[in-house]
Amino acid sequence: MDRTASIHRGIAYTPLPSQRRFHNLDCRFKGFSGPIGSGKSQALCHEAIRLTYQNQGRMGLLGAPTYPMLRDVTQTALFEILEKNRIPFDLNKSENAVTMRDTRSRIVFRPVEEFERLRGTNLAWFGVDELTYTNEEAWLRLEGRLRDPQATRLCGFGVWTPKGYDWVYKKFIHDPRPEYRAIVAKPEENRFLLAKVPDFYTRLADSYNDRFYRQEVYGEYLALDASRVYSSFDRRFNVMPLKQQPSPLMWALDFNVDPMSSVVVQKWNRNFYVIDEIVLRHATTQMAAEEFIRRYPYHSGGVRIFGDAAGSHSQSATGLSDYDVIKSVFAERSAMRATYDVAKANPPVRDRVNLVNGLLQAANGANRLFVDPKCKELIADFEQVNYKAESSQIDKDSDRLRTHLSDALGYLLCTECKSPIGPCPTPLGL
Repeated sequence: MDRTASIHRGIAYTPLPSQRRFHNLDCRFKGFSGPIGSGKSQALCHEAIRLTYQNQGRMGLLGAPTYPMLRDVTQTALFEILEKNRIPFDLNKSENAVTMRDTRSRIVFRPVEEFERLRGTNLAWFGVDELTYTNEEAWLRLEGRLRDPQATRLCGFGVWTPKGYDWVYKKFIHDPRPEYRAIVAKPEENRFLLAKVPDFYTRLADSYNDRFYRQEVYGEYLALDASRVYSSFDRRFNVMPLKQQPSPLMWALDFNVDPMSSVVVQKWNRNFYVIDEIVLRHATTQMAAEEFIRRYPYHSGGVRIFGDAAGSHSQSATGLSDYDVIKSVFAERSAMRATYDVAKANPPVRDRVNLVNGLLQAANGANRLFVDPKCKELIADFEQVNYKAESSQIDKDSDRLRTHLSDALGYLLCTECKSPIGPCPTPLGL
């Protein structure tokens, strides 16, 4: 067969909006994240079939976390599509592989639980079902096999239901590299399913607890083993691209050596906008001040400085406090007007958290705290900082990168929103 010849094969498939966006992604690695009933298996199998036609005569791999899941779910869905559309193929049971007669392309089926066995032959493409139940090492082994020099379209892809802030979330959703992209399907998008089973989601609501229901039915990323501290945060409502405004810059710091963390905030129309974050590993207060001035050499509205009250304490080695160091750096390197709004003592943690949650989303649904998408570490705080199990204490031990930016922001908000009638910060007087 001449591999340059075009082969066309009609197929009965009306993709849902999220499925169509997934298929249209042209990056090297792509994903489809969705709740149950969102058409993940259909998207996986149709993408695999398309790649067999785009890569005539080449080999691809379809995988699943375990052999029973591969056999009962992934292969069953693929064979159903092939047979329904009368796409000719030959099944080799001993090799657990399929040869597509139109193109002489091969699909090998492999469970990926024993990822060391995935070394070997070059692949033109691969796809993995239920990726969140797969070890990251398996994905990395498959990435290494995506190297067929005769492939027309090299592509690795996966579909999954969210399962907390795992490696899949970090690789595809939170901070993906340029060659990674993912589509997040909306709940109840599958009109075909609802037409057949109108009470599908209602039945699940009777069986699942609230958090598991939100993960499985709404496709939300949740920390299921603990309680989220900033439970009001929702990317859909609190994350948006922001531009610097004429109002004063508000810089808030948490004086932690690794990482040294701070946020840059502006306030207008009674709302707060986090336009930037500064996270420096193994850094000093002086380095943080220098980096702020490098990014913001001048602003007509000046800068107001907030932060941890402990930064006012003098250090025994130098006799200077953290805020003394900042004042010194600004005096030497910046002509921008700087004022200091530092409380004598930090607010109670509970009050600070309640205020932040109330600004993220009030009981009436109003959102008054917004974050630019480039503030990835602050967003990670909002999504991943949890209380310790069966405790009201914030877990600061499981991940040393977490809590610092949300703490810094909380100090700023508590100072800016302090109640005139007592020490408990409240947004009511704003």
